[in-house]
Amino acid sequence: MAPKKSSSAAAPASVLPYFRPEALTFLRNLAKHNDREWFQPRKAVYEAELKEPMLAVVRKITDAMMDFAPAFVRPAEKSVFRIYRDTRFSSDKRPYKTHVAAWWTHTGLEKTSGAGYYFHISPKEVIVAAGSYMPDKDQLSQIRHWLLDHHGEFRKLLQSAKVRKHFEEFEGNSLVRPPKGFPCEHPGMDLIRCRQWGLAATLPAETALRADLAAVIVRHFKVAAPVVDALNTPIAAAQAPKKKVLFGLR
Repeated sequence: MAPKKSSSAAAPASVLPYFRPEALTFLRNLAKHNDREWFQPRKAVYEAELKEPMLAVVRKITDAMMDFAPAFVRPAEKSVFRIYRDTRFSSDKRPYKTHVAAWWTHTGLEKTSGAGYYFHISPKEVIVAAGSYMPDKDQLSQIRHWLLDHHGEFRKLLQSAKVRKHFEEFEGNSLVRPPKGFPCEHPGMDLIRCRQWGLAATLPAETALRADLAAVIVRHFKVAAPVVDALNTPIAAAQAPKKKVLFGLR
């Protein structure tokens, strides 16, 4: 019988799933010298101290997600963001990000993102987050209409003791007025006016140096999973194939 395959490709044996102090030093120096002339001769250092450990961390987290978020399992290379900034439409032309980050999106929602899981590491902090961050127009409408009937249960998820222990809600980027077409006096209007929904935790930068880094992030993701699943419920329903009508019958 063939051995069971891991949910993601195995990391090289020499790469540990956490970071050395040199990784944070590199990012601090990159913030001071954010240009190709400084980065290119040190690209091998970036790959050894940041890229490969980041992939190892993400693989370990992804394997653990098989137990509580299997629909988010994907190759680590697809979850880790590139260090290069997209400067095409930005006045800020610095070519490199000064953090390393990863994002897990729901299978089938890769193009539109949906609600998912995120973390990043910088010299100042480790951020762990989950939810729907700036959804597109259609997903924004889908979540808002879902909240009309489910605001109470969603509020309970946000206010659960476990969530409050591990996270704070990130700012909802709320509208000043109710969205067009929604009842002004609705009891869930504070949630409906939001343009993003989710949770975030700020941990010390030294968390990145701990051998249990992946376990810390997994613990947070598990707590946030019901919130992520709730936000994806209306998005997934809208994405589901419509049943064909045959001779006027469904």
